[in-house]
Amino acid sequence: MNSTRAAIPASDQPVTVFGPDFPFAYDDWLRHPAGLATLPPEVHGTEVGIVGAGIAGLVAAHELMKLGLKPVVYEASRMGGRLRSQPFEGGQGVVAELGGMRFPASSTAFFHYVDLLGLKTRPFPNPLTPAAGSTVIDLAGQSHYARSLDDLPPLFREVAQAWDEALSELGFGELQAALRERDTVRLKALWDRLVPLWDDRTFYDFVAQSRAFSRLSFRHREVFGQVGFGTGGWDSDFPNTMLEILRVVLTGCDENQHLIEGGVQQVPLGLWGHAPEAIAHWPQGTSLASLHGGATRPGVTAIARAPNGRLAVTDTWGTRREHAAVLVTCQSWLLTTQIEVEESLFSQALWMALDRTRYMQSSKTFVMVDRPFWKDRDPRTGRDVMSMTLTDRLTRGTYLFDHGPDRPAVICLSYAWMSDALKMLPHGPEKRVQLALAALAKIYPDVDIARHIVGDPITVSWEADPYFLGAFKGALPGHYRYNHRMHGHFMQDGLPPAERGIFIAGDDVSFTPAWVEGAVQTSLNAVWGIVHQFGGRSPAANPGPGDRYPALGPVALPD
Repeated sequence: MNSTRAAIPASDQPVTVFGPDFPFAYDDWLRHPAGLATLPPEVHGTEVGIVGAGIAGLVAAHELMKLGLKPVVYEASRMGGRLRSQPFEGGQGVVAELGGMRFPASSTAFFHYVDLLGLKTRPFPNPLTPAAGSTVIDLAGQSHYARSLDDLPPLFREVAQAWDEALSELGFGELQAALRERDTVRLKALWDRLVPLWDDRTFYDFVAQSRAFSRLSFRHREVFGQVGFGTGGWDSDFPNTMLEILRVVLTGCDENQHLIEGGVQQVPLGLWGHAPEAIAHWPQGTSLASLHGGATRPGVTAIARAPNGRLAVTDTWGTRREHAAVLVTCQSWLLTTQIEVEESLFSQALWMALDRTRYMQSSKTFVMVDRPFWKDRDPRTGRDVMSMTLTDRLTRGTYLFDHGPDRPAVICLSYAWMSDALKMLPHGPEKRVQLALAALAKIYPDVDIARHIVGDPITVSWEADPYFLGAFKGALPGHYRYNHRMHGHFMQDGLPPAERGIFIAGDDVSFTPAWVEGAVQTSLNAVWGIVHQFGGRSPAANPGPGDRYPALGPVALPD
C-alpha cells in the first residue's frame, strides 16, 4: 500500500487510473522531490527522435529535455494529435473539441501537466449531471426529460441497478477498494484472476449472461446499449473485450469528467513552449520550442537501423537523421501504412500485435450558435427548450457548451461511433449539419436551432484522416496478449540488440485506449526505457515504472 495514502480511510481515497494491469503510481513518480531520474553527464545533449507531437510525444520530449537529452520532435500533421481544439472563426476563443474532450479526474498523471500549465477546468456536461442542467433521452420515438436518474421512468432505474449488480458479480467493490487503497498485492491477485476469464469474452456477452440482466428483458439490454450511464451509450463497445470495459469503470474513466477551458490542445502546445524550472544540462529558459527553433521537424517516412547501430529517421523531404533512440507515438497502423519501418526492428510477435490493433471509427459535428439559447424556458412546460440529448437517432449524442450569456455557445450536434460514424463519412460539413438538424427536429419540433447558427460548422471523421485512420483502439476478445506485448515493449533488456532503441507509446499501446491517461502513462514508460538505455536510473527513493515492472507487470497468458 502506498504510504502517502495509508492514513486516509479507503472510502475517502480517490479512484485513479492505477493499473489494474500494471499498478504503478505515475502521479507519485511525477511529483516526487527526488525527480524522475538522472543521466550520466557524458550523454547530456544526446539527440532522441520523437515521432509524433501528440500528448504522448510531447510529455516524453518534455521529461527527456528536463533530464538533459535533446528531443527531436517530428510531426506530419498538427501538433497535439487527437487533442485537437479547433477555434471557430470570430468565436471569441470558443473551440470545437474534435478529439479528446472529457477527462476524468482519475487521470492524475494527465492532470499533473494540466496543473503544471495552470489551465482551468470545469465539469463536462455529461447526461444526467448538474453540468448538463437537463437531459433528454429519446428512444423509439419517445422522449423523456430529466435532471437526474430519478426523473426517468422505472425502466431506466432498473437498467442502472442491473448494471451495478452485474459488476458486483465480478467482485467490483473489492477490486475498486484495492485500487483506491493502492494495495498492489490484493489488486493484482483480484485482477490477474479475471484476465484469463474475460479476455475471450465480449462486453455484450457479459451483459447478456449476467444474472442481473438475464432476468430482465431484451429491452433492458437495448436501453443500456443506447443510453448507458455516465458518458452515454455503450452499444458501440459491445463487441469489445469485457476486460477493456471493466478497466474503464474500475478506474473511474466514465465518471467525474472535466473539460479544459479554452481547449485541451493547450496541454500539448503548452508543453512545447514550457520552460521548466528544474532542468539538467540546458540553460534556464530552455523549452522544446527553443531547442527546435520554434517548429517541429517534418513527418517521418522511414525508420531503419544504420550501419553504425543507430536509428536512421528519414523525413518527408528526404532528410536523414540518426538517433541513439527513437520513440514512436503515432497509431500503430501508421507503422505499416505511412512509415516504412525496417521489419527487423520489431519481433514478429510485436508486428502481429501492431497489425491486429483494431481502431474504432468516430465522427463529430459542431456548430457555433449566437448564445446558449437552450437555457430559455418553454412557457408551456417550464423546462429548458433544449437539453443534452441521447437518442437512437442519427445524432446519438448531442452536447451543449455554454461560455457565458454574452458569448457565442457551441453545440456538438452529433457524436457518433462505429457504424453510426460511418453513416456520416461520405458527407461534407453542411450535409452533416442538415442531417443532424433533421434528426433533432423530431425531438424538438418547436426549436429552430438553425436560426441560432453563426459561422461555419466544424466536423471530423477520424477514420478518414490519413494520420490517424481511426479514433482510438477497441480491443477485441483475445487481444490481451497483443496489448501485453505492446505495453511491455519499453522493457528492452531481454530483446536482441537489433530490436533495442526504438520505443512505442500512446493510448493505443496502453491498456486504456481512448483515454489520455493511457497515452501519458505509456509515454512515461518510454522515458524510463530511454533513460535506462543511456545508463541513467531513477532514484532509490523514487523507483520508476521499469524498476517496478518485474514485480507489478501484467499477468502473462500462455501463447
